[in-house]
Amino acid sequence: MEQASLWLEMPEVAEVLPDAWRDESLFAARLRAIDVASYARTRNHLDGAVTGLSPWIAHGFSPVAQVVAWLARYRGLRARHKLAYEFAWREYFHHVWARLGDGILADIRPGLAGVRYGRELPGALLEARTGLAPVDQAVRTLYRSGYLHNHARMWLASFLVHYAKVDWRVGADWMYSYLLDGDFASNHLSWQWVAATFGRKPYLFNAENVARFAPADWQCAGSALDADHATLDALARSPGRILCGCRRSEAVAVPPALACPPPALLEAGDGLLPAIAPGRTVILLHPWHLRPPPRRPDGALVLGVVHLPFHRRFPWSSQRWHFVLPRLRKVCDRLFVGDASMLVPVLGKRRVIAERTRYPEYREVLQALATDLREPPRWLPDPPALSPSFSHYWRRYGPESRKRREPGARSGL
Repeated sequence: MEQASLWLEMPEVAEVLPDAWRDESLFAARLRAIDVASYARTRNHLDGAVTGLSPWIAHGFSPVAQVVAWLARYRGLRARHKLAYEFAWREYFHHVWARLGDGILADIRPGLAGVRYGRELPGALLEARTGLAPVDQAVRTLYRSGYLHNHARMWLASFLVHYAKVDWRVGADWMYSYLLDGDFASNHLSWQWVAATFGRKPYLFNAENVARFAPADWQCAGSALDADHATLDALARSPGRILCGCRRSEAVAVPPALACPPPALLEAGDGLLPAIAPGRTVILLHPWHLRPPPRRPDGALVLGVVHLPFHRRFPWSSQRWHFVLPRLRKVCDRLFVGDASMLVPVLGKRRVIAERTRYPEYREVLQALATDLREPPRWLPDPPALSPSFSHYWRRYGPESRKRREPGARSGL
């Protein structure tokens, strides 16, 4: 047996995961449909065999470690497979977030010299009427489904930053609002990588890239994007812009980004402070921890928290609220929607268990509420020193480096 087949010992939880996921039929169906070989062969194509698991992973319905364990056991996932590599990218992004904190919301290193970027998104882009098919199709798909293939995300980011000259942070915040799987680590660091503030060079795309990986209705031959890499690189480093193409596109309505859940999702009492018996243990769940607690102390109250001060800064689409709130309600005894700092006197002198999150506002309020604040589970380690690049992180902490890690490091569950 080759060494790569020994990269992950199967935890006992893998035996029960299929049962635990039966009530989430779409997630279970996506998981069971994964073909590791097809993923490796087709993942770069917009119609390729991607997993579609990211919304559930981003919101903590299932940690990466559990998904990897299941795929290793039932689908033969190995350390050298491309899918394992992609999961490791997510672990790396979250490692960077852990080390830099809110620093990932600003330039990590200087971007392209001498280029000025605007702070407003073009109306033509917001309404998917730029006349550039890959841009308009990406925006329409984002609004319609809350999901984009990674190539489409990078094309959209590259267009906004390097061709329309919009600050990457403006674009990243906008896309985050509409993605079901949007998280600051993967989303904002990917935008920084495209912008060359987290990488060594700008990510650029042209009509040839689109022709290679996208369906016919995404093609843009003959447009301003039909240029060689050197031409587009020069454009990215200049004041010049590409804002539209020659193809006519009908405008679409821009879905609102909402600072609180739609009224249809709320129930009477969601905004009221709960009455909790003295001495009762409380388990706090939140939008990035949608799985039920594996071990629940006798009599414990599972309280879901939606902390609106965060969402006023970073609103969500109605689709995302509909994805998150019913799942949070399902795994909780009670839901509180409002300013969670109001719970501090209510929960005082009780044992309060919660899983840490690095999202601002939630981060601080959970620190104030919880007496037992736990780290979210990881598949690969989160070393105390920042790994300067993904390749460094993969070599040092990837699944095949287990024997080279310092004592005490863990991989998997």
